[in-house]
Amino acid sequence: MNITTRTARRRRIGRRAAAAAAAALTLLAAACGSGGGQASGPSGEGKDPVRGGTLNIAFWPDNTAFLCIDPFQTYWIEHRSLIRNFADSLTDQNPDTGEIVPWLATKWEIGPDGLDYTFHLRDGVTFADGAPLDAAAVKTNFDAFQDLVRTSGGTAFGASYIVGLDSTTVVDPSTVRFHFTQPNASFLQATSTTNLALLSPASFRKTPAQRCKGDVVGSGLFTLDKYVPEQSVTLSRRAGYHWGSPLSKNTGEAYLDKIQVSYVAEDSVRTGNLVSGQIDIAWPRNPFSVEDRTLITASGAYLKSRPLPGVSYTLWPNVSDGHPLADDQVRQALYHAVDLKTYASAVYGPDYPVVAGDFDSTTPYFSSQAAKLAYDPNAAARILDAAGWKLAPGDQYRSKDGKRLSVQLVLTTHGAGADLFQDQLRKVGIEVQQKIVTAAERTAVVTNGQYDLIENYFTRADPGALQFILNEQLANSKAMARALQKPDTAVQIRDLLNSAGQATDENRRKQSYADLQSRLIDSGVGLPLFERVQYAGFRNKVNGFRFTSESFLTLNDVWIQP
Repeated sequence: MNITTRTARRRRIGRRAAAAAAAALTLLAAACGSGGGQASGPSGEGKDPVRGGTLNIAFWPDNTAFLCIDPFQTYWIEHRSLIRNFADSLTDQNPDTGEIVPWLATKWEIGPDGLDYTFHLRDGVTFADGAPLDAAAVKTNFDAFQDLVRTSGGTAFGASYIVGLDSTTVVDPSTVRFHFTQPNASFLQATSTTNLALLSPASFRKTPAQRCKGDVVGSGLFTLDKYVPEQSVTLSRRAGYHWGSPLSKNTGEAYLDKIQVSYVAEDSVRTGNLVSGQIDIAWPRNPFSVEDRTLITASGAYLKSRPLPGVSYTLWPNVSDGHPLADDQVRQALYHAVDLKTYASAVYGPDYPVVAGDFDSTTPYFSSQAAKLAYDPNAAARILDAAGWKLAPGDQYRSKDGKRLSVQLVLTTHGAGADLFQDQLRKVGIEVQQKIVTAAERTAVVTNGQYDLIENYFTRADPGALQFILNEQLANSKAMARALQKPDTAVQIRDLLNSAGQATDENRRKQSYADLQSRLIDSGVGLPLFERVQYAGFRNKVNGFRFTSESFLTLNDVWIQP
């Protein structure tokens, strides 16, 4: 969005403020009418769980660019949350420690060269269609994953989770072995994710498109009854389930009878539905505003939050020739020009965490780069001066050889954060032009390199998540992977990712990921803006909630106080 005049901008901000105030008054009235004054928090703490009831959840809108609820294919984090509850995995990951623990596999061995993983399966597990979960079923899943990677040209979302997988072998009915052409130290963690959650062999007699539309059967504590794209999802409790993850208190049948999911576009409407008791859980994509948090707790409902592990909300530069951010010094100046602490508190509230690197703080092997990202506008100015980007007397923006220092920021939604970023860079003499595009337009913009900065992130509780943005062979957008780093930097980053991914020694792996995070900032690869925090609002009658390691929703222990 180009801001043509300050007056026009002030008018727009004024209209948004008026709309927000009106919405807040409506919500406040709803909160007061639905139990305002109640203590905020779950009402059943210390009581025995009660079976029964339907849990109503409101997500933000479905992914119109790729409507899909198939575990291996979808990247939509709301659907990955639902998958966690109808499809189980070989292992689970402790969200507090990052430790991988047994689940459908009771134990495993990793070959000394890191090329072979052997899993021993739990007895008595079945899929919802009655098929046994045995070694043959696991092989069917992973053979299908490899086929989809090949037929999609490597763009299937789950591709990065099975990098280097050569073959899957049935050793005996309860033992399965994976062989890799190169070590993949991230694979054990990958087996805990929703993207490698297992489906009944019958699911793979369907086409990938049919699986996307919900024609899938898992072994989870709920069954997927129906997925109506952009409208609803329905899950039902599965009778006889008794193999829940040991990270849950309840490893048996779910307490809840049904899960009913809707998609709600407006954050204010979703929050209003929660405080007025029309839904039980409001699950937004973006953090609740400070005002909405106040309304939710005032109604007696309560909040939970946890940073999403993986790549933080980062602006990625286009360093191709002719773009201003091809200048290494300009990218280094950006790190000191942006006040990340003020950004976090101004946009999301005073208690919001400050981002400290290209990964969010819940990512295993996270290494803070806060010192390198310290706000210092004077240092930014010195770097720009030294690079020849001068600020002439009376000018607002710097220039060099008669060309203004101006960068185009491409976004799919406009918000207060973009305006704040624009203001902060203006203070050191850098012009930011905002351009808002649709999701479909964004693809063309990336392909044609018509941007200087563009947003992107990736959710996975493993630093290997970065490969899906930076590694051209694996990246969802190969054009973007090429544009956001110079060739010599790409080699360095790839080598560090490979070194960490292939390390069978834990200390070596930890050091490689620490070196990687430091190198990213030193090379000006990515400008982290904020931690992506998953908030959720709950009616106080909802009890037993916990986040998974990926900050997703798990419903094993959830019950409704009558």
